[in-house]
Amino acid sequence: MPTDEVAIIGAGLSGLCLALALHQQGIKATIYESRSSPLNIGGAVMLSPNALKILDALDVYKDVRVRGYNFDLLEMVKVTGELLERYEFGGVEKYGYQANRCYRTELIDVILSKVKSLGIPVEFGQKYTRVVEEIDDQVVWESSDGAHHTTSFLVGADGIHSSVRKYLYPDNEPKFIGMAGITAVAPASKVTYSHGKIDKPLTIMSEDKGAFVIAPQRADASEMFFGKQKRVDEKDRAGWDKFLADKQELINFLQEDAEAFGEAAVSASSNIIPEKLNVWPFYVIPPLERWASANRRVVILGDAAHAIPPSAGQGINQAFEDVYIFSLLLAASKIRGVNFADALTFWQTYRQNRINKILELNKQIDLRRMPKDKRPVDLHGVAVEQKEFDLQWLYEPDFKAEVENWVKSAEV
Repeated sequence: MPTDEVAIIGAGLSGLCLALALHQQGIKATIYESRSSPLNIGGAVMLSPNALKILDALDVYKDVRVRGYNFDLLEMVKVTGELLERYEFGGVEKYGYQANRCYRTELIDVILSKVKSLGIPVEFGQKYTRVVEEIDDQVVWESSDGAHHTTSFLVGADGIHSSVRKYLYPDNEPKFIGMAGITAVAPASKVTYSHGKIDKPLTIMSEDKGAFVIAPQRADASEMFFGKQKRVDEKDRAGWDKFLADKQELINFLQEDAEAFGEAAVSASSNIIPEKLNVWPFYVIPPLERWASANRRVVILGDAAHAIPPSAGQGINQAFEDVYIFSLLLAASKIRGVNFADALTFWQTYRQNRINKILELNKQIDLRRMPKDKRPVDLHGVAVEQKEFDLQWLYEPDFKAEVENWVKSAEV
C-alpha cells in the first residue's frame, strides 16, 4: 500500500506551495529535497495579484506582504525621465493586491514555516533518482540511498533541470536562448535620480544600448536592485559557477555604458554589493505534449513543465497557479469522483493557454528593451508591431471558480 498520498520532489517554492495547497484539500503529502537544507539562493521575485490571491488562500500572504516591497506600477522611461509606457503589476482597488517584490529566501522561509507548523513532512537530503514502477494506483520511486518509496502520486516540482521530467521525456533538455540576466544590488541611499523618486520598477531605455532595469526592494526600500541582459554562450554547471565567481567581470559589464542610461545607472553600478551579484541564464522548455505519465501517477509542474524567461516577471507566479489548480482538481477527483484523466487534460490545457499568453507578453517586453537597430522586422523590413499591454486577463481570474465551473460541467 502507498505510504504517501503524494510525494513531492523539490522543496523550492513550487513544492512547498503544493504541499500547503494539498493539505488544505485534506490530501497528505511529503516533500523530498536533495539538498541538506532549504534552498538559499539570492535574488528577489516579483509577485503579482494572480499569485498573491493564491498565497492569501493558503494563509501566508500577510506574512509575505510585510517581507517585501509593495508597489502597483512598472514604467518604461527614456534616459531623460520622459515616460514611454506604464503598465500595471498590481493594485488593491482593481485587483485586490499590490504587487510585491520579495527575496526568494524570505518567501521560502514564510512558506516553509507554514508547512512545518501544519506538520507536513519535509525530508531533506533525500534525492530522487528514478521511477522503479508505475501501475494503475501507485508509483514506486527510488532515492539515492537505494531506498524504495511507494506513493499514490509523484509530483516533480524540481525546477527547469528536473530529474522527474526525465522519466516522462528521457531526451528532453532545456534550451538555452543565448541570454543571461546580470543583476546586482546597491544601497538605495547611494542611488541618485534627478527625475523623481524611484518608488517602482523602472526600465530605462537607451535607443543605442537597450534597457537598464532598476527596482526598489526590501520592505523599507533600503536596497536598489538593477541589471542588464547579456548575450553569452551556454555553459555547463561548472562553467556558470565560474562565470558567477568572476565578480569583477560582472561589475565591469554592469558599469559598461552606464552613462548611456543616465544618473541612476551610474550611481547604482558604482555602489554594487559584490556578494549580491547574480547571473540568471535564460532557459526555456519547448512545449510538452503532456505534463503527466501515461498512467497519470507521475506529474510535473512549474519550471519542470514550462520554464518561462523572466522578462514579464511571471515565472513563480505561473508555478503557483499550476500547483493551486492541480490541488483543487486532485481533490475533486478524490472527493467528487471526477475523472482524473479528464481533470489533467483540463488542467494542462487551461494552464498552457495562459503560459502561451505569458510568452507573448515576454516577447512584447523584450521587443521594447532591444536597442533600436536590433529590433526585429518582418519580411517587408517593417518593424514588428508593438502591442499595447492589457493585463486584466492575467490578474483577475478566480481560479477556484474556474475549477468549480469545470467540475460541474464534468459531473453532468
